[in-house]
Amino acid sequence: MSSEIAVVATTLGFYALAVASPGPNFALISRLALSGARRAAIGATLGLALAATFYAILTITGLSIALTRIGWLASLVQIAGGCYLIYLGVKAWLGARHTLSPESRGSAHDSAISGLRTGIIVNLSNPKVITFFLSLYAVTVPMGASLWTKLSLLTGGFLLEVVWYGLVIVLLSTPPARAIYDRAGQWIERAVGTALAAFGLRLISEKL
Repeated sequence: MSSEIAVVATTLGFYALAVASPGPNFALISRLALSGARRAAIGATLGLALAATFYAILTITGLSIALTRIGWLASLVQIAGGCYLIYLGVKAWLGARHTLSPESRGSAHDSAISGLRTGIIVNLSNPKVITFFLSLYAVTVPMGASLWTKLSLLTGGFLLEVVWYGLVIVLLSTPPARAIYDRAGQWIERAVGTALAAFGLRLISEKL
């Protein structure tokens, strides 16, 4: 049992470092939280966690290896994901000129369902997530790991996603953070939009 606990702790430790690293997921949650779309940010967090858990299940059951060997499918998913990130980036840029007043901003485009859908699409359309899980589990999870270990990894990974991005939402919804957005909302939207589009372009360029 102690060795299984060590496997779970080590794997989730590396997972936590990966989740906390800057990327399109962080940019998406930050934009939603800063703009006052708190429900959408919460929905997106659940979407990201669900999509990551789905890929983790594929990896831990061995199905993701088959997917990575279908080259055209992996390329199609990656290009589609890149296009979607570019779409989100352009949308942020175009919306920057119409940033809402503090009084009306919280309710516009603030749908948990919409956020959930966006979070799922962003993570599912990034095949690098599969590569991450394949690399992580190959190094930290021994062959023949018990069902308890696998379920602990899946549950722990889901909770790490929710807790980390939930913390981001809380921090970026504070009065000081919102005050900064009130003063520089257009530039923040443009910066985040540029980051999202850049992530998308990088995904596409790797397959062209």
